[in-house]
Formats: sequence, C-alpha cells, structure tokens
Amino acid sequence: MRIFGTILAALSLAGAAHAAAPGLPAIQRPFEAVKPVASLKVSGTADWVAVARDAVWVGGSGPDLVVRIDPRTNSITDRVALPGEPCAGMVLGFGALWAPLCGDHPGLARIDLSTRKLDRVTPLPAVMAEAGIAAAGDSLWLPVDDRGGFARLDPATGRVRSVLALPPGSFNPLGQGDRLWVTSTKADRLTAVDARNAVVIGHARTGPQPRFLAAGAGAVWTLNQGDGSVTRIEAASMKVTATTPLGIPGHGGDIAFARGWVFATLMGVPLTAVSAADARPVRQWVGPGGDSLRIGHGAVWLTDYRKGFVARYPLARLVP
Repeated sequence: MRIFGTILAALSLAGAAHAAAPGLPAIQRPFEAVKPVASLKVSGTADWVAVARDAVWVGGSGPDLVVRIDPRTNSITDRVALPGEPCAGMVLGFGALWAPLCGDHPGLARIDLSTRKLDRVTPLPAVMAEAGIAAAGDSLWLPVDDRGGFARLDPATGRVRSVLALPPGSFNPLGQGDRLWVTSTKADRLTAVDARNAVVIGHARTGPQPRFLAAGAGAVWTLNQGDGSVTRIEAASMKVTATTPLGIPGHGGDIAFARGWVFATLMGVPLTAVSAADARPVRQWVGPGGDSLRIGHGAVWLTDYRKGFVARYPLARLVP
C-alpha cells in the first residue's frame, strides 16, 4: 500500500526494492494467469480498500477521491471528491467511511454511508502518511506523531477525547470490537489496547518492522516490512506461535484474512496465500500489480496502485 504517485523518486526506489524481493520460488506462479472477474479504474492511483455489507470503497489520488463499488454489478456507483489525498487507510464505522487526508490541510474526512457524500472534514494537526485508522469501542483511533502518540476521537464531533502513549513508531491500528491492536515499526511489537478504557493490556514481539495487520482464526497477523515475513499472535494470550518467511520485504504492502486464509500483497508480488491453520504459505503470484487489498463478497479486492485500478478475484480461484 501506499507509495504516493506524486513522489516519482520514491516510486523508483520502491520499484527497485520490489524487483529485488526473492519471494518463494517453489510456490510461485505468474499473476497474469489469474483472471479477475472485474477490473475498475479508480483514479491516477488506487490505494486503500474498505469492504461494507453492500459495497466496496477504494481510495485514489490524481484526482483525490474515494469510489463506491456495487459488488452485485461490479460497477462504480459513486465518486466522492476529497480535499486531500486519502493517504493513511480507511475504516467503516458509526454510519460513515472515514479517511485521513494528507496535504496542505490535513484532516479526517467523513463520508456519510446513507447519502454517499462528503459530510465533513475535521482538521487535524498532522496525518501520518502510510499509517491507518481504526474504529474500536465507541471511538476512532489514529496516530498523531511518530513517537507513539495515538489519538482517541469522538466520531460524533471529531473531538480528541484523549491521547494514548504507545511504543514509538506505532502507526497502524486494527479495531476488533472493544479491542484495539497497533503495530510498532520501531519497537517490533504488537500492542493490545482495551478500547473501552484506553488502557494498554499487553505486548507481543513480532518480526522486524511490522506495519499492516489483520485478524482471524483467533489470531492477529502482522506483515513485517523488514524481512517480508508474517507473524501470528494468539489474540487471547498474546503468544507468538509462528513467524513465517514470505520473501516480500519492503515498503507498502497489505494483509487480510478470510475463510481460513491470510493474503499478503506487495507490488511485484501481488498475492501470497497463507493457510491460517498452520501459518504455511501455499501459493504466491508474481508480476505487475498489487499494493492494497481487502476480502469480501466472496472475493479478494486488490489494487494496482500505479495503474489506478482495483480488481476482483474470486476466492475459489486463488486457494485449493
């Protein structure tokens, strides 16, 4: 996920890093052999995906916007212009789609799900690019600095209720009911937070530089950018039960869970399928594309960041 098209030098460096990623040759296949059932143009770039019960939302830049896709027809039904680049994840909750915005005027955009329109933008002192946002308990959560400051926001007003001190480099959160999970790229750990009381309740050591994360099969899964591995942490005990090499180190990427499978993506290695039962990688596809994904409506929704497309791949075509 998430290498910004306006910074060409960064794209060049990222491309070189992805080309150098060895992956897992023994289980690799060409990605071009996997045919999507739909491929839709989002914008100049396509980044960040959020899946709702009746829709799939995708962010983009050039121009800055989010689009709503009807999964019944595989068509874009709405394009919502934004006053800044959606640069740090998106989350559904409290009747809205929420997207932090980078640019000259950083803020948090609220798109009303009933009207499908931009409802408001709450100004923020800063938005951490390549970070994220989560809904947990009765609040929204997002980082406010690189020192571990994490803000708890009232979704009704946008007001900051409190700022929680987490390990430095805590950028990417995941909400799960009243539990908040946050990775730290600097401390190489996953932090568990009681979202009702804004209290840290545990830590677990991960692989190097964990960033994006997913939950499923009683565990939290972190994609570790430092070495391209995935770490499995038991949600109840915070015990690490596996760290699995996938061979996809580097910036960007994403991870998601569904139906007993964990999927990771990185540009140049668009998909890697990992069995949640034993944390074993079983298949990996290489070629152009990839960068962010979510799973829903029986499919993996995968962006091609550089071309600005999102594609729908039925799960049945990807796993045994």
